[in-house]
Amino acid sequence: MNAHTTGVAAEPGYTIVENASLAGRNTFRVPARAEILIDVRRPEVLAEVLALPYVRNNPLLILGGGSNMLFTRDWPGAVVCNATHDIRMLDDYGHAALLRVEAGENWNDFVHWSLSRGFVGLENLVLIPGSVGAAPIQNIGAYGREVSQFIVSVEAWDRHAGRLVRLDNASCRFAYRDSLFKREPDRHVITAVEFLLAREGELRTDYAGIDAELAAMNCAPSAATVAEAVARLRTRKLPNPALIGNAGSFFKNPIVAENVALELQRAHPMLPTWNAPAGARKVSAAWMIEACGLKGVRDGDAGVSNQHALVLVNHGHASGEQVWALAQRVQKEVFERFGVLLEPEPIII
Repeated sequence: MNAHTTGVAAEPGYTIVENASLAGRNTFRVPARAEILIDVRRPEVLAEVLALPYVRNNPLLILGGGSNMLFTRDWPGAVVCNATHDIRMLDDYGHAALLRVEAGENWNDFVHWSLSRGFVGLENLVLIPGSVGAAPIQNIGAYGREVSQFIVSVEAWDRHAGRLVRLDNASCRFAYRDSLFKREPDRHVITAVEFLLAREGELRTDYAGIDAELAAMNCAPSAATVAEAVARLRTRKLPNPALIGNAGSFFKNPIVAENVALELQRAHPMLPTWNAPAGARKVSAAWMIEACGLKGVRDGDAGVSNQHALVLVNHGHASGEQVWALAQRVQKEVFERFGVLLEPEPIII
């Protein structure tokens, strides 16, 4: 196929589109194109797709829901999207169950699927955009939970070894908004994720206003009511990607040495901090951005949300390059005032 002319080819289990727009494939909704876009609908054809000469011999990008990515340019090669769908129970232990979820499933749909069947654990992670296959890469988290707490293993195609592998939780090397898959982006193509979900368990309601929201709802804590409380909080605090282009939190909360956090708090007593592993402290990126007067700032159609300072938004016609330029301005101003370098959560293309 000639990658410079628009065309579509349907093969058993996958579809190839030439000169494809990616504007509808990223939640920032910034314009970008791929020379070849391949949607994989059946997991057994992934090896065949990755072996195609054009895919093998050109830059390759694996794309899920596009909710953790900012395109600042076109992609000069193949983009492969895993569009496989299936949720099934592998084992039922009574008190808990082992579930296998294909990478193409929508994350929020899976959270609601789990809640509707009486499982506990994912309720704090409701309304996070993206696919199940992308969740381990970013080790998505919200309201005191991280997805790595519930992952037993990740199945992936190892491009280096040329075979399907199954990585247990420890092998995934999960960390705060990080994983093996994020550190080695050119190696693994995630095909499915296995979760162990309990039918009863401790609810996390002591984080970021969940208890107060439950009280306002006049509801007793349950997985379903916690999910509703989180959904209400997120809807009020975070801009909806369906209404305005964004990728959720754009910056990680920095983790700094305890003595650095104490110095920051002495200089800025209102700066929120939280415990982090190995005696470190996590400091609030949103607070620092807002303290710099950047909440709600706008540069053309690229902006910092006036709902939440961690979220960069596309007001309509911003390019990815413009959004990234604004992100770099935020980094620069926060570093100059606080001496802390903010790290982006999304992958920057």
